[in-house]
Amino acid sequence: MNVHIRFLGGAGTVTGSKYLVEHDGQSLLVDCGLFQGFKQLRLRNRDPLPVMPNHIGAVLLTHAHLDHSGYLPLLAKEGFHGKVWSTAATRDLAQILLPDSGHIQEEDANFANRKGFSKHAPALPLYTEDDALRCLKLMHTAPMGKAFEPLRGWTARFTGAGHILGAASLLLEVGGKRILFSGDLGRPDDLLMKPPEAPPAADVVVIESTYGDREHPEEDVLAELAPALQRVAARGGTAVVPVFAVGRAQALLHAIAQLKARGDLPHALPVYLDSPMAVHTTGLYARHLGEHRLSAAQCHDMEHGAQMVTSVDQSKAIAQQHGPKIILSASGMATGGRVLHHLAMHLGNHRNMVLLTGYQSPGTRGATMAGGSPTVRIHGQDIPIRAEVVQLASASAHADASQLMDWLRASPSAPHRVFVTHGELAASDTLRQRIEHELGWRALVPEHGSTWAA
Repeated sequence: MNVHIRFLGGAGTVTGSKYLVEHDGQSLLVDCGLFQGFKQLRLRNRDPLPVMPNHIGAVLLTHAHLDHSGYLPLLAKEGFHGKVWSTAATRDLAQILLPDSGHIQEEDANFANRKGFSKHAPALPLYTEDDALRCLKLMHTAPMGKAFEPLRGWTARFTGAGHILGAASLLLEVGGKRILFSGDLGRPDDLLMKPPEAPPAADVVVIESTYGDREHPEEDVLAELAPALQRVAARGGTAVVPVFAVGRAQALLHAIAQLKARGDLPHALPVYLDSPMAVHTTGLYARHLGEHRLSAAQCHDMEHGAQMVTSVDQSKAIAQQHGPKIILSASGMATGGRVLHHLAMHLGNHRNMVLLTGYQSPGTRGATMAGGSPTVRIHGQDIPIRAEVVQLASASAHADASQLMDWLRASPSAPHRVFVTHGELAASDTLRQRIEHELGWRALVPEHGSTWAA
């Protein structure tokens, strides 16, 4: 009997990753991500899945970013009651990320209802903080490199993918087939994370393609970050840095600490980390020593190199601080969270700067700002953009096209087929062509909702 893969997300887009694997009356979901970005993508979050949640036997998470895990509370709310498998660090991050996601959705819905700018009356969150807390009870962990049985007769194994704390590739063995899901692959030269492990042999590979048509610049993040922060500090402005609370926030904190240590930035330049989720995440690096590049001393410097902001009152007080400063705040593509209030306050002043770190998915406010728009819509208002907008090309936590190809080349044998996913269509198809032309492997870009035999 064939093994089938149904692409319920992450196909033709860089968001919403969900892969349903079916065999002999059983099924499991690899990743369970939220759609983000364009409204027509976000609307998919409210569409029912083509399979009843209570018919899904298990969920396996490659990592904790919301585009891979953020649909889980809704899945559980709608009837899924199986086990959710991940690495220990992914579990720890999910305990921070998912309740925060529910809380932000509740806050955004309440704000929209108070201000009356929602088209729905009332505006409702996809799920609540309580929904997220309940789904966390379903989580179970497996160590990197150790085989486990998510369903009877199915074998799975996580291997290190770099990217963020706990991130893994996943080898799934079922029905005589070996299916490898890359997850999001990190960079060999990442500031925080170790390089991805070489892939094991597989019959089918599902590989991400976020940067499938791009190469990272030779310049490293420190060389790119230093002049930008020096400029805004010299003119007495505020640098607002939208960051992903998991990974990007910590990489930027570590980079700023290094720039201060070598004298490229004044030691007295105030740095604020305004994201309860990012604050709690930063503390996890010391708990998972050995899974990243940082020493215990560097973890300490990262935690103590910024003022950690958790309360709303503390967040509001930052605005009263005069003089140059750096505000790191979630979310990384400015899709929600506290960073929106900082952007609304600082975008209109030419002395200030918005520092975008890494990939900005089309349809997000980050992409709008990166594209040179004169305004950006925040909380129902069009905010003029007079601040300098800088996009760091070297800050990405994703492997670039050549690094993705190098990872595939390290495979001990050629797979029968490669599915190129988790990328915009141009990026995915460019990578598909490279795989076919340079490696001679069969590759295709699956469409959303399509089903293929492994």
